[in-house]
Amino acid sequence: MIHVRHSAVAAVPIDVAFTYIDDYRTVPDWMFGVSEFHPIGEFDQGLGSTFDASIHIGPTTLRSRLEVTAWEKDRVITLASLDGAANSSTWTFVALGPDKTELGVDFAYKLPGGLAGKALGLIVEPFVETAVKNTEATLRHNLEELYEKGDADGS
Repeated sequence: MIHVRHSAVAAVPIDVAFTYIDDYRTVPDWMFGVSEFHPIGEFDQGLGSTFDASIHIGPTTLRSRLEVTAWEKDRVITLASLDGAANSSTWTFVALGPDKTELGVDFAYKLPGGLAGKALGLIVEPFVETAVKNTEATLRHNLEELYEKGDADGS
């Protein structure tokens, strides 16, 4: 699998960061390319919850079903694809003080083998790196803006 890792510090308490990222309703607001993100089944958060997502990549919209495979409050959230291209994203949270949180993301994906996979890699890899950096910058901005306004729960 190919991994793209990125981290940054947001000027918000860890519980604010975790609650915002864990809320499926906010995902299209900060995740690059995501236009839809809806729970499937009875759970909308936590281990084993599943989601259908629509992601725009250039002129194409990809649909994927994702499952939360790791979830520990204020520590980690991992989503992994159940169909389509194999991918996962792991978000980590580390308190650096009462109002500072280090946000880390590890986005992993697997491309098909052979020449087709290599050609696809030339297109996908730069997109993924840009998407991860854009996602982090937007997420950090949204978190800090919500926290400054006193709207820590994102509603």
